[in-house]
Amino acid sequence: MAEQTTLPEGVGESADAPHGNAVGPGERPAAAGAGPDGAEPTGAKPDAAVVRDALGVGIAVGLSGFAFGVTSAGSGLSLLQTCALSLAVFTGASQFALVGALAAGGNPYTAAAGAFFLGVRNSFYGLRLSQLLALPRALRPFAAQWVIDETTAVTLPQPTRRAARIGFAVTGLTLYVLWNLTTLLGALGAEALGDTDTWGLDAASPAVFLALLAPMLKSTTERVTAALAVLLALGLLPVVPAGVPVLLSALAAPAVLFLSGRMKGTGGETATEKKHAEKHSQTSTQTSTQTNTEEDR
Repeated sequence: MAEQTTLPEGVGESADAPHGNAVGPGERPAAAGAGPDGAEPTGAKPDAAVVRDALGVGIAVGLSGFAFGVTSAGSGLSLLQTCALSLAVFTGASQFALVGALAAGGNPYTAAAGAFFLGVRNSFYGLRLSQLLALPRALRPFAAQWVIDETTAVTLPQPTRRAARIGFAVTGLTLYVLWNLTTLLGALGAEALGDTDTWGLDAASPAVFLALLAPMLKSTTERVTAALAVLLALGLLPVVPAGVPVLLSALAAPAVLFLSGRMKGTGGETATEKKHAEKHSQTSTQTSTQTNTEEDR
């Protein structure tokens, strides 16, 4: 659906008009509050602030690649296999799900399938980010490699397309480099750590992601959805294969939206009934008053 945009003053004026903001075919209209030359709005987030936030996320999560390297080596994967996973797959949750299932003695094909379905969520991220970033076609295949939880979390809140592109690029680059470097270091240092299960390093990446997600849960609906998803995931852990609980927990979103819609619908009907009752009462009062007046006459 095409986006409806209110054009700023000056659109459609002649090219000689001072400070004209005419929009040519295929050009993006200037944002509200933009300068005469199409500059960013005065309320736009400074580039330095975007870079700072992106670096914070990239460094914090990138360092947890050490946990994956240790866990992967402890589950029996070779150094080459461990590094290849981080280079090619580059999605921490799926990588941890794969090595976790292998460490538990699961079938390699089942483990790979669970990791694949867990990574499907990145496709939905890509649908939103493709519209927001509007990258050239030549760059999209390369950018797709960086479409993950953290880059999405940094990109979506940005107020302008420029800030979104900076946030996505800085987060993706920082995280990709650090994740692969720390994966290598973790795999090399796995033997020195001994039993990796005693360190609980596989919980590092999910903990960082939860820290990123928590501030974004602002409404009651979002909080209820997150709480229900956690309950579903924890309840399904003992009864379904690894990776499946996370997928099934996504059912919390449509369930909460359905119940929320039902509650709003019920509330709307009640309000409508009250209005009809009040209107009927007013009509009855007016009729009674008119009758009394005629009798007095």
